[in-house]
Amino acid sequence: MPSLLPQVNESELVASICRESFYEFVREFWDVVIPEDPIWNWHIEYLCDEMQKVAEHMFAGKKKKHDLIINISPGSTKSTICSVMFPAWVWSIKPTAGIIGGSFTYDLAMDLSRKNRDIIKCQKYRDCFGTKMVNGVPVPWVELRTDQDTKSFFLTTRGGMRIAVGAGGSIMGRHADIILIDDPLDPTQALSEAEIKSANHWMNNVLPTRMKNKAVTPTILIMQRLHQNDCTANMLVSSTKGSIKHICLPAELTDKVKPKHLRKYYKDGFMDPVRLSRAVLENYRLKGEYGYAGQFLQWPVPLGGGMFKTDRIILENSTPNKWKHRVRYWDKAATRDAGAYTVGLLMGKDLKGAYWVMDVIRGRWDTDKREQVMRSTAEADGRDVLIGLEQEPGSGGKDSALASIRNLAGYRVFVERPSGDKAVRADPFSVQVNNDNVHMVGAHWNNAYLNELEFFPESTYKDQVDASSGAFNKLAAMKLRPGVFK
Repeated sequence: MPSLLPQVNESELVASICRESFYEFVREFWDVVIPEDPIWNWHIEYLCDEMQKVAEHMFAGKKKKHDLIINISPGSTKSTICSVMFPAWVWSIKPTAGIIGGSFTYDLAMDLSRKNRDIIKCQKYRDCFGTKMVNGVPVPWVELRTDQDTKSFFLTTRGGMRIAVGAGGSIMGRHADIILIDDPLDPTQALSEAEIKSANHWMNNVLPTRMKNKAVTPTILIMQRLHQNDCTANMLVSSTKGSIKHICLPAELTDKVKPKHLRKYYKDGFMDPVRLSRAVLENYRLKGEYGYAGQFLQWPVPLGGGMFKTDRIILENSTPNKWKHRVRYWDKAATRDAGAYTVGLLMGKDLKGAYWVMDVIRGRWDTDKREQVMRSTAEADGRDVLIGLEQEPGSGGKDSALASIRNLAGYRVFVERPSGDKAVRADPFSVQVNNDNVHMVGAHWNNAYLNELEFFPESTYKDQVDASSGAFNKLAAMKLRPGVFK
């Protein structure tokens, strides 16, 4: 007697499950890419889920919630998940999607593209996603065009595409629904300022012009940290508040884990205690502290090299109404569009003795423009704010300080001639930061400020730290006049 149960098409069932979950897609198609049995550490499912959330906004044509940065160690399956399997999963739902895949060399970008194409061409994928039932009719879904099917550039019959490009390369005539950047810096060239500058320029000025819709197209950056000014830092510093979700997964449990709730998944202090065990990590550490700190701890400063625990700074949306004192401290530079920055940092001390970084004005201006900015800032701050000026050594420094004093006539101004090591001057402020006694007003300048503090004294620029030190040291020494609140 024939069965009355409905016949289940296995490929259709697999396709349905995989379309619902990128993680299940990865599990199903793992052996197409890697013959060895996988080790399903917790981070794999987490990364899959986060990438799926980003893609689903694009599928719906909605304004993206955020771009995505993933900082994670080598040997953690990041490229297989993000650059090989993710595009194949995207096409299972949106076969018209255009994807740009970039890496630090064209050869690496092309190799990731080839592995991606291998999935598309395998029989299992074709059985699951080669056609799709639409109103009961099978419709060609994901098929590669025979006239454009190469490792570095292939098209689907529905208009989807993937193009591979090396960092710095041009992508003329093509626009993407998703921009996927996997390791834009060569680890062997990470200390080259020219290489870093080139990669950041490409990220800032080339890739944004290749988006189909800037409001919808997400950028996903996957990399290990290599330098304090690498593409992660560049992307964070140039972003607005909330425009990026930063996932940072050091191999060892540190205060750099982001989001912080992921700390609970670390086992015995390790993100992946099987593949990145204590013995494995110790072997990498022996090859160099700097490289280990960046690539495995996602903090490219040797251990002990940073003075400020920036995660201890308390972010606030509003400020107190009354202050003991407030100081706007200026660290001046006179070179336009190059060299050091001029920084004017406003810091306050509240009635409870906590310190607040309230505002940072930062730019590269010539002398006239700088003095205009300083005057207009003083007018905006009001006369209750004390103004500090750092005087550089020599007669030129003295003349510059006198010119600024004349420019700020009518306001309370003091001049300092700092001497000694910058780190020594910054140490008292770092004590307050590291003991949870510093607040910061949420604003566009936050990322650049925190980045400089995080890497100090090894940071490329030190102007914001110098201004912080000057403002704090003055505030700490000031006494409150009885009965007076500012």
